[in-house]
Amino acid sequence: MYTDLEQVRADIADRLCIAASNRKSAMHTPVVVTPDADARIMVLREFDADEWTLRFHTDARSPKVAVIGEGAAMAVLFYDPDAKIQLRIRGRGWIETDTALADTAWQESANFARRCYLGAAPGEERDEPATGLPDWAEGIQPIDEQLAPARPNFAVLLVEVEEADWYWLSHEGHRRALVGPEEARWITP
Repeated sequence: MYTDLEQVRADIADRLCIAASNRKSAMHTPVVVTPDADARIMVLREFDADEWTLRFHTDARSPKVAVIGEGAAMAVLFYDPDAKIQLRIRGRGWIETDTALADTAWQESANFARRCYLGAAPGEERDEPATGLPDWAEGIQPIDEQLAPARPNFAVLLVEVEEADWYWLSHEGHRRALVGPEEARWITP
């Protein structure tokens, strides 16, 4: 395994880029933790290796959006059981709804994914199990015109990585490093 911190930095960036683009990657669906200590699985949509920023999609009506707002401390936990690599990300998160980035993310999303934002707000109580989607949208892929009312419900969650805690589990001896955008250091596991 790595003995150089720049190799670790490159490994983190490679793993996150792959996780964002490959739905079969073990790190594609990390645990995202908001400042209220609530945790949930989310799909990593993009990792910007230049800016060290993670991008996720969420419903603008979701309670986590109010908690995160325009800036909040966040954590994201990734784990690859085959590689035995854990990444604990700490950073600052914020929500974007009416920005060029949010518009681009919406346009690049598949219609099946955009369909989710047609439904009722997350957490709405129901008398019986339900998707929350309108009856006409159940089981179909709506066309762009049908999805227009969903756009205001779509938001982007960005997390600026301030520090990545890289942990490699090995019977030969674990390795651990703290890596930030500008600096890195080895620490004991």
